[in-house]
Amino acid sequence: METKWLEDFVSLAQTRSFSRAAQLRHVTQPAFSRRIQSLEAWAGVDLVDRSSYPTRLTEAGKTLYAQALEILQALQTTRALLRQHTAVAKDTIEFAVPHTLAFTFVPAWLSRLRAALGPLKTRLVALNVHDAVLRLTEGGCDLLLAYHHPSQPIELDPARYDMLPLGREVLAPFCRPDAQGRPLMALPGSARAPVPYLAYAPGAYLGRVVEWVLRQRGGAVHLERVYETDMAESLKAMAIEGHGVAFLPASAVQPALADGRLVLASGDPGWQGELDIRLYRARGDRLKPVAQRFWDDVQRLHAALPA
Repeated sequence: METKWLEDFVSLAQTRSFSRAAQLRHVTQPAFSRRIQSLEAWAGVDLVDRSSYPTRLTEAGKTLYAQALEILQALQTTRALLRQHTAVAKDTIEFAVPHTLAFTFVPAWLSRLRAALGPLKTRLVALNVHDAVLRLTEGGCDLLLAYHHPSQPIELDPARYDMLPLGREVLAPFCRPDAQGRPLMALPGSARAPVPYLAYAPGAYLGRVVEWVLRQRGGAVHLERVYETDMAESLKAMAIEGHGVAFLPASAVQPALADGRLVLASGDPGWQGELDIRLYRARGDRLKPVAQRFWDDVQRLHAALPA
């Protein structure tokens, strides 16, 4: 039996919806259903009454729900106690951060915070968005730093997790300039001459936001996918070399814009999307003191900023 099955079951019991619980657990509904079935196979009894809607628990399911809450709380408490035995963990704030933010936002953000708050010890684990969220929900970090876009919301239950908005990011198309400083590739391209497109790999968070931007843009868009990766830094390097157009966070390309290695592939704001940058923490007593102080300080500094 895997502990994530218990976490899935608790989410299902609280939402009374397979689809909603699957969203909160960041898995597809079929995968979520299989995990509940695996838990039932382990228990040897039906836990969910599938003859009714909304979803209801069987009597056995109600018993397991109460026990699961205690088991998961005990595991989280035990993990927190174990982490206190390491000298690094006591005074170090541990972040889970998607790769792009680790390269673009985090260095300057921490510089500003250190200037305001003094020395900080931090440990950053760079992951894809899905795994970064799981790192927080499974207690593997103190704080989660992530993008948020309305088309791709991060479904963290506000009753269990707090959020602080830290800023905004613009996602826009960039390419190498020609000798006159104009875009080497022109959007939207044509059927006879599609624009070479440097794309995010399927499933990448920023890739899904780009897809939303293209849908919102409307009209014919002629892009020929010539390269793909889930790393924005790799797309930027390819764009600088003139391989095509890449949709990149504006903060990631400022040096390349300043020295003329990149330009906007189109100044039309219809090709751009805006994302929030947010900080998340679990509610309750799971946050260690140094991380709690950091959260309070960031909240105070954010509140002092002009509206």
